[in-house]
Order: sequence, then structure tokens, then C-alpha cells
Amino acid sequence: MSDTVIHVALSCALTALVGLLLSRAIMRRRGEELARVVTRICGGDYEELPAPRGGAFRDVYEELRVLVPVLKKRAREVAQREHVLGALVEGAPMASVLLTNAGRILHTNRAARDLFFEGKDPKDGNFLGLLEKAPEALRRAVANEGDELFSIDDDEQVRQVYHLAKRHFEMDGDPVVLVVVNNLTRELHKQEADVWKRMIRIMAHELNNSLAPITSMVHSARILARGAAEEKKLGIVFDTVSERAEHLRSFLEGFAQFARLPAPRKADVEWERFLEGLGTMWPSLRIEGEVPTTKGWFDPAQIQQVLINLLKNAEEAGGPEGSVVLVVGSTDPGVSRLVVRDRGQGMSPEVMKNALLPFYSTKEGGTGLGLPLCREIVEAHGGVLRLEGREGGGLDVVLRLPSKSATASGLGKLSLTRG
Repeated sequence: MSDTVIHVALSCALTALVGLLLSRAIMRRRGEELARVVTRICGGDYEELPAPRGGAFRDVYEELRVLVPVLKKRAREVAQREHVLGALVEGAPMASVLLTNAGRILHTNRAARDLFFEGKDPKDGNFLGLLEKAPEALRRAVANEGDELFSIDDDEQVRQVYHLAKRHFEMDGDPVVLVVVNNLTRELHKQEADVWKRMIRIMAHELNNSLAPITSMVHSARILARGAAEEKKLGIVFDTVSERAEHLRSFLEGFAQFARLPAPRKADVEWERFLEGLGTMWPSLRIEGEVPTTKGWFDPAQIQQVLINLLKNAEEAGGPEGSVVLVVGSTDPGVSRLVVRDRGQGMSPEVMKNALLPFYSTKEGGTGLGLPLCREIVEAHGGVLRLEGREGGGLDVVLRLPSKSATASGLGKLSLTRG
């Protein structure tokens, strides 16, 4: 074989080897590029891919280009669903705390932060450790499995009724516990009032059915008695029957007001203007304290009626002249506090315990509906009405009304972090 032939053969072999090495390098580089693209997609980066180049990976690259918009759309839908679910959980009125089995706090919603942690985020704290200083009723409810009802007296010695539910499930393969606590006090009051309302409607219906014919018969009897020897005496009897029938009708009308209380028409209310209007309705009104700067969120007509009723009760309580005061101020952020204060005879513990129940009254001729009606109006606004005895005699009737931005749970805290 000549040297020329050998040289040509070596050149061809070397060219083939260089081509193979270059081809492998290109394949490796494109393979690495493809791997980076896949890693990027797996990491949630769904930006549009450039047009595929030639080579063995062209078909795979083209499939990825088709897949990326689909994944991007689904990721957006999942994110939207998670956002909606998060907003629902965050805004729910029930306090929700997600824990590990060891008690480490993984997540809380706003109601839980308000109820247990004074509005602060306790993430990574230990819920079970915080319970060591909690009331026994709460500790027992958390320790038990399933749903529990328990009651606790709050800072103002008002009994609050709670429902606690526990649910166990897995998250990312690890066991977790969801604790949900709901304050049922206001709902129980509402149900109690609804029962009374149904009874009142039935009573009013039956009594009105009887009053109508009684009134008609008295009118007929007056006509028949004209000219009779005992007309004057019979007239006294008829007048008495008519007067008592009218009294009973007025009495039923008071009951009907309680039974058909409309829902409040809430609006933004400037406290200063509202109090000026109240002063016009009650000229002897004395106001103390600092007027809230945050606008109220309530039905001004209904709350005005509540305060007039309470001021009237305070005036009738028998205290010295000028001793009735309306104290205004704020407590928690966004919660206004009003106190109708008197130096009257006050209430015994037994009377105070029952004073907010319909039909309970210590006044002669009283219906026992004034204070229950006031409480129902306040609670329909998401607020609280409470009675407190005063040192030295007298009574405080305390109203707490949340603003539009305040949460209902902020009106009855069960703090685990205070002090």
C-alpha cells in the first residue's frame, strides 16, 4: 500500500473521529440544555420556550413547548383556588389553629389570632404549652377527642359558651391537627330570642282574636243599654272593660315590637354628630370621656333608641338628680364603648342574672322587654350589652360596638398570651 493511500485513510478516519466527538459534544450540550428546561418547568417557571432546533431532541422540545402553556394555565387556576380558600379561612368567624401532633403552631387565621393571641402571629409557638395557663374548661376540651361544648366567664364575668372541634389528617405525609373554636354565645342568645318571638306571635294572635269581638260586644252593649234604669252603672262597667281591653292591646303592641324587630341598616356614623343628635332627644344628657375618632358602623335610629331606653331606665332608678351619665370611649382597636351610668338602687346579683331575659321585670306594670330588646339590637350589630354593678351603688350598662373593620371575635377574647 502506497504512502498516499495510507495518508488518505488516516485523514478519513481522523475526520470521522472528530465528527463523532463534535456530534457527541453537541448532543451533550443539547441534552444539558433540555435538562435545564425540564428543571425550570418542574420549578414552576412556565415562561414560553424558544423554537426548537434540529437534532434528536427536537420532538421532545416541541412537546414541551405545547405542554408549558397548559401547565401555566393550571398553575394559575390552582393559585387562584388557593387564594380564595386562604381568604375564606382567614375571614372565617371561627378561630382555626393548625398544629403538629406535638403542638407546634403551623397556621392561624385572623379570628384565632384575635381570640387566643391578642392579634399577633404565634407561628412556630407551641399551642399545648400555652394551654398550661388556660382555663381548665379549655384545656379539657382540647385534650378530649371530637367536638366539645364548654363555657368560661370572660374578663367582665359574663358567661361565654364555646364549641371546639378537632380534626386529624395528614399534610405532606405528616400528621396534623386542626382545632376550630367558635363562640356560640351570641347565637344562643339569638335562638333564645327567636323562641320568645314565636311564643309572643302566637299569644298576640290568640289574644287579638279575642279582643276584637270583646270590643265589638262592648259597643253593642252600650247601644242596648241606652235608656235602661242602670245605664249609668252599666256605663262604668263598659268603660272599665274598654279601658282594660285598650291596655291589653297596648301591652301586646310592646310585645309585637320585640317580635318584629327589623334587621339593622348599618351605615358609617360620625360619633360627634350622633351624640349631638342624642343630646337633642335627651336634653339633660351629660357626656363624659373621649369621643371615638373611628366612625361607628351601626343603624343610628336603632342605637339611638337603645340609648334613650337605657337613659330612661337610669333616670327611673332613683339616684340623685344629675347623676346619670353617658361615658364614651374606645377599648380594642375599632371597638367603641358606651356606658350608661347611674347612682340608683342598682340590682342584686339575682336580678342582674335575669334582667336580660324577656318578661323578667321588677317594675310594677313592667313588661320585662326593655333590656332584652336593647340587647338584641346591640347583638344584631355584632356588639355586646352587659350589666355591671357600681361600687357605692348604682348600675353601669355597658355597650361595645365594633366598627366596620373590627372583628366580632375581638369583643370576647380568650387570650393565651396575656401576661
